[in-house]
Amino acid sequence: MNITVKLGRSAPRLARKLPRNSRTLSTTLIHHDSPPIKSIIKGDASKPKIIFSGIQPTGVPHLGNYLGALKQWKDMQDNAREADKLFFSIVDLHALTIPGNADKLRQNRREMLTSLLAIGLNPERSTIFYQGSVPQHAELQWILSCTASTGYLSRMTQWKSKLSTLTSTPLSSSSPDPTISSPALKHGLFSYPILQAADILLHRSTHVPVGSDQKQHLEFARECVTNFHSAWSTHIFPSPQTISLDSSSSRIMSLQDPTKKMSKSDPNPKSKIFINDDEATIRKKINSARTDSISATVGEYDPVNRPGVANLLEILGGFTGKTGEKVAEECKDVTLAQLKMLTADAVVAGLEEVRERFLLLGEDTEVNRKRVKETEEVGTQSAKESAERTMETVREAIGLD
Repeated sequence: MNITVKLGRSAPRLARKLPRNSRTLSTTLIHHDSPPIKSIIKGDASKPKIIFSGIQPTGVPHLGNYLGALKQWKDMQDNAREADKLFFSIVDLHALTIPGNADKLRQNRREMLTSLLAIGLNPERSTIFYQGSVPQHAELQWILSCTASTGYLSRMTQWKSKLSTLTSTPLSSSSPDPTISSPALKHGLFSYPILQAADILLHRSTHVPVGSDQKQHLEFARECVTNFHSAWSTHIFPSPQTISLDSSSSRIMSLQDPTKKMSKSDPNPKSKIFINDDEATIRKKINSARTDSISATVGEYDPVNRPGVANLLEILGGFTGKTGEKVAEECKDVTLAQLKMLTADAVVAGLEEVRERFLLLGEDTEVNRKRVKETEEVGTQSAKESAERTMETVREAIGLD
């Protein structure tokens, strides 16, 4: 089930098309395995770690989801010690902040679970579960909300961004007004960081992998720990530490507008690559990726002036265990057409086994239905047991036992 970055089927054809001094580079880049995440979790090595992370059920993940989070989850699982615990949740309650079609949500939940199994998460090693199947998440959210600061919530970057979008009232960065009225502003959007904090604290997580755009939410979770402990004169939750995900891989951009992050909501199908795209589709999308006319070769890594080229370098680096800057150094004399071929070959090879597993698991057979159901049941039971251990202690501390 391990994902390996191996030489793609089209690599021999590609090597023939590259200049002689680029052929070694092609093989080196594609064969290079991503380094295991061994030193990413810092602290007392003698203490077991509890790692929690979640992803919304938005259907089949795209390349940005995979390189920015899911691939790194797999690395954490493979390099965790036996005593470490890993919780990976499909956070379907968070998805309710954008009401929609119930059947679509069911489909998205199942596709995301299938995707987590396809990337190599092992339900015998990691607890994989739907957030909504563990009612203690919502219970702890309410308890934490009773000591959470509305002032802190109103300063959350994503909330202020939403306010600015939906209202015409100028907002002060220092004191935005959380009471501004708009039919489109919902309480769930305002308070969902409390649910995020509950997700993390419910399993007494010691470490949480986050990208740069989510660090503020982890800081808020620590604030919730402090407020709860102070209000109830207790000490139940550890203060969760940050595992910083690879910053470059967490910023995979649109293939058609490389100034924006790759997004499923982008109406242009050429802007994104999904983990179940076939080889022809992947190559077509990368070949049509927007670059620039500044230079016919890669040159230096320059995401400001050459965002399209930098994006391809980051994608290539995500599958070869190198930074975009390092790939640029090795590819500086490679033409943009050759860079697209290198990138396409790496993506095809890197996603080949993931796609095959996804398609296999997606087949409507009794064996697959049984496997998915067993994964749901085992993950739910494990998560509920972990959650209830915490909530028994919480209820006792606040007098609800």
